Amino acid sequence: MKRLTIRARLTLIYGGLFLLAGMVLLAVTYVLVDQRMPQPFGVSLRDLPKVTATTPSGQNVDNLRALIQDAQDEAKRSALESLLTQGGIALVVVSAVAIAFGWLLAGRALQPLQQVTDTARRIAGADTAGRGLHERIALRGPRDEVRELADTFDEMLGRLDRSFDGQRRFVANASHELRTPLALNRALVELAITRPDASAETRRLGESLLAVNERHERLIDGLLTLADSENELTERTPVDLAEVCAHVTDQAAKQAPDLLVHRSLAPAQVFGDPVLLERLAFNLVENALRHNLPTEGWVEVRTGLVDGQPTLTVRNTGPMVAGYDVETMFQPFRRLSRERVAGARGFGLGLSIVRAVARAHGGNVDARPRPAGGLTVTVTLPAA
Repeated sequence: MKRLTIRARLTLIYGGLFLLAGMVLLAVTYVLVDQRMPQPFGVSLRDLPKVTATTPSGQNVDNLRALIQDAQDEAKRSALESLLTQGGIALVVVSAVAIAFGWLLAGRALQPLQQVTDTARRIAGADTAGRGLHERIALRGPRDEVRELADTFDEMLGRLDRSFDGQRRFVANASHELRTPLALNRALVELAITRPDASAETRRLGESLLAVNERHERLIDGLLTLADSENELTERTPVDLAEVCAHVTDQAAKQAPDLLVHRSLAPAQVFGDPVLLERLAFNLVENALRHNLPTEGWVEVRTGLVDGQPTLTVRNTGPMVAGYDVETMFQPFRRLSRERVAGARGFGLGLSIVRAVARAHGGNVDARPRPAGGLTVTVTLPAA
């Protein structure tokens, strides 16, 4: 059962109190009029002139008095009934007008709360966690309870905004700082294994170190991309998802030549960052290739317009995925069954970057497990 809104409840309270006060006033008026109107014609039966009775019993005088009393009672009853009828009609009309005004006044009184709700809804529906926290209610008017609530909400938003900005800056700065020693390590290892007098054991050790170093570099690149995609886009250019996916599939298919890659690339024009959109497509295709069947596996990449919106869909075979594990795959450094990433299959940043990039462009990502195994991931973006 749907509950009434606060505005409706306030309107009912206002209207009910007004109707109750009107009924009490009408009842008090009825009692006072009844007491102050004993003789509508202003004639007292005691003041009637003496009339010569036609009979010794004085029947004519009694009949006249009875007629006058009946007329007085009828006039009084008619006046009181008119008071109740006309007063009741007036009360109903005025109550309806009062309820309408109560609805308007309740809406005006609750307008500051609606402003708070609208701001909170916009922030809750922001593209990425932390985005939209720069908004403020900035409520004007007297410093009452609603104004204090809005100011407290603005202060909370300011603290959250500073906290999220600090986290993003830390990730970006730490990633940039780590790039330099990794590049230096790679240069030193490459120099050591390319020396003419390097032994075979040294070369094998150097190749292992280079693989570890490359893995760390990919982690840093993923963190930087994730941090960049969670910021507001400052520059946007027209990008065709079909061209991006054609380039990405050509590059990614070389990693798994045994897997079949089906492409159905229809034009899908969007307006955004080409680098981030290419990373989005690459992560989806790479994830589909990596988490696939050893043999007889396939990947399908499809672009086009669905209901007027550019859409990228990547389907792949692979292991069975439970529905409750899908959301876990979009969390940074998480994989299936909520286990921390370990091994050489990735860092758990691929789908996190996909969601962050999609939301940065005003789109969304939907992932559904296939009944036969694998995933179907659909990215929907606003049209250019």
